[in-house]
Amino acid sequence: MPLQQATLDGSKRKASSTPEPPAKRKKAEEGSRSSTQAEEYGIVDRQFYPPEMTNERCAQYNSNQLERPIEAFERAQQATEGMRDAIDVHQAVVHWFKNDLRTLDNKSLNLASKLAKSHGVPLICLHIVSPQDYKAHMTSPARVDFVLRTLKVLKADLADRDIPLHVETVDKRKDVPARIFELCDKWGASHLFCNIEYEVDELRREAQITEKGLGRGIAVTALHDTCVVAPGELSSGSGKPYAVYSPWYRAWVAKIHQHPQQLDLFDPPSENPKASRQDFNAIFEATIPDAPPNKRLTDEEKKRFSNMWPPGEHEAQERLDKFLKERVNKYKDTRNFPAANSTAMLSVHYASGTLSARTSIVRARNANSTQRLDGGNEGIKGWISELAWRDFYKHVLVNWPYVCMNKPFKPEYTKIRWEYDEDLFQKWCSGQTGYPFIDAAMRQLNYMGYMHNRARMGVASFLAKDLLIDWRRGERYFMEHLIDGDFASNNGGWGFSASTGVDPQPYFRIFNPYLQSERFDPDGEYIRKWVPELANVRGKAIHDPYERGAEREARKNGYPKVCVTHKASRDRALARYKEGLGRDTA
Repeated sequence: MPLQQATLDGSKRKASSTPEPPAKRKKAEEGSRSSTQAEEYGIVDRQFYPPEMTNERCAQYNSNQLERPIEAFERAQQATEGMRDAIDVHQAVVHWFKNDLRTLDNKSLNLASKLAKSHGVPLICLHIVSPQDYKAHMTSPARVDFVLRTLKVLKADLADRDIPLHVETVDKRKDVPARIFELCDKWGASHLFCNIEYEVDELRREAQITEKGLGRGIAVTALHDTCVVAPGELSSGSGKPYAVYSPWYRAWVAKIHQHPQQLDLFDPPSENPKASRQDFNAIFEATIPDAPPNKRLTDEEKKRFSNMWPPGEHEAQERLDKFLKERVNKYKDTRNFPAANSTAMLSVHYASGTLSARTSIVRARNANSTQRLDGGNEGIKGWISELAWRDFYKHVLVNWPYVCMNKPFKPEYTKIRWEYDEDLFQKWCSGQTGYPFIDAAMRQLNYMGYMHNRARMGVASFLAKDLLIDWRRGERYFMEHLIDGDFASNNGGWGFSASTGVDPQPYFRIFNPYLQSERFDPDGEYIRKWVPELANVRGKAIHDPYERGAEREARKNGYPKVCVTHKASRDRALARYKEGLGRDTA
């Protein structure tokens, strides 16, 4: 997520007595209005972040005038490599768990374990609960609950290997690095391992702790592990990063085929010395903290999410097994139908790191008739290509870091005049728009903390184009409610649907919610499950009850009429996008 900037544009402007041209003054006024609205409607959280970045600053990133956070991190790694290598192993080695809550195929955990074993010292694991990070990252209470439940499973798994897992709450996010160093000092650890996170704040933090660790006599090793192919390893023929998925995917597949070691899996950690049980008894006996007050569920919600989303990597492996055995062969034909129960339902595990994409791809490849990732069974091939989107969006995050700073991939789309109609936004949030497919999807989200991907595209397009509400409000709502909320994937999905992102749907292509409903829920099964007011409506009327003969049933059960008409909304969206962009095509 964004890190605070010293100034808005990185420079000081001299006062001038020459009045600004009207066009420039109007542009500045529009920018000010946009920034104010972003703060007023919670898009920019000023407790943690600066005002909305200017388009000019985005252009500086694109022209390489500003150093990207990944570049600062790599510079810190290179500058300190020799000094870090020279630090001797002392009394312990520490692995810092973040969004990698697994023992299987965890690169940092594996290397930390090997180093500890080679020197005959214990491995100690660590996880920090950070309430301010949860707030700043818009992490949903459902996801926080899933992480804490997963930590209990992970703690028990590690304990079976006599490895302690220390979990504590640090109230202020700025205090997290210092507290980690304090714990390393307490345990006599001179080596700290972790896997890299690719958001802006996290990359800058990783660079800072790499450098500051040396002052404490601690070698910090931060590793690429989340992506199968690390950001920076793929570039187009012109040497630039890919901004379109299809050529990126071809390069991604070619890279893996040429370097099959990219799919080598990492073994779980070795057992600790038996004395670790006694030496770290207090850690073994400690319990996992409760959720912070700002992210707590009700008792009913805890029970519901626990039943729907069992935690831990064992559950993830079982789901993967079941999907590959029972559903992957038909995946290509069934994946777009929300009622079909045809997807893997593993997104929560990728988001929290209880399952690696690398493991999933290896297992899928091994179930195929070929070792090629882009060949063989259509269902398996299609599923692997869908998994690759997770890598793609993280590559985008790294190469265009301002998408992590409340800016669209295409900064010029900030010129569009969005609406901030609170009544319409609340109808969208609660599934009361009068469009059954849209309402079913939003109600699924609110109840399960999850929404089928086809439905995500539909509701996102509806908010941005039918309601013309700033897409970033929807992006935030998703993050605050999804149990599988992942910033890069969520941002990328919203950018596609609102036509503001990388490889977007052209802005003039606007989903018709009725046609989406008829195409992807033809029998209305999904709608009837989540919109009980229409449970007794039969036939095509399920998609548009008030206009197709089911008005009496809908009205009797309190289902609302449409809050906007699609045709008029479509015309308004086309005019507004054209006005903002000054052209007819994206």
